[in-house]
Amino acid sequence: MKKKYKLYIEQKHTFDKMTMLGIFSLLIVLTGIFGFLYEFVFYYFNGGMKLWYWRGGNFLPWINIYAIGSIGIYFLTYRFRDKPWKVFFISMIFTGVLEYFSGLGMYIIGDGFRCWDYNTEILNFGNIQGFVCLRSVLFFGVSSLLLIYGMIPFCFYLANKLPKNVFLTISFTLCALFLADEIYNLAIARIFSLPRASDIYKKIGFHYVSFH
Repeated sequence: MKKKYKLYIEQKHTFDKMTMLGIFSLLIVLTGIFGFLYEFVFYYFNGGMKLWYWRGGNFLPWINIYAIGSIGIYFLTYRFRDKPWKVFFISMIFTGVLEYFSGLGMYIIGDGFRCWDYNTEILNFGNIQGFVCLRSVLFFGVSSLLLIYGMIPFCFYLANKLPKNVFLTISFTLCALFLADEIYNLAIARIFSLPRASDIYKKIGFHYVSFH
């Protein structure tokens, strides 16, 4: 394991463009699911450990901002993978900026709409207008270490071990399913007044966190 870790840090990994696209597609799926699981567990504790809350607005357990953030972290920090402290601090700054302006943008465009509000949450030290807090950026910094030293090597391993057509088929199919779910709930359902995932899940008894 130590030898493989050293090779990952020191070796220059070269993949063709299509394989790299497959790696990014797989990362989009894995990190979006990771974000969903984190929030699923966090809001259970935040709510007093009484109810489980479905997070995100999709049918599948996936949250887009985590997927977007992971790709940004890769491009900003992969070159510094031999220096974990750099990965951590660059990721903290990047995700803090991403989270703040994403939250602020939704708030302005959506006339006060919030997907999260740190004003109402536990462990919200350093909270800025409810859009970002110290706990969130610290968690994202730690998560970036899992991404750079866990998820990405795993994706590289699959890309090297599986036949290229098998790896790409799996990666692209999974990514297409999650993105189709996102596009339907984010755009198609709104345009054509179709039921969204949250509408259906609420009817069958799923709980959602409400921010005011």
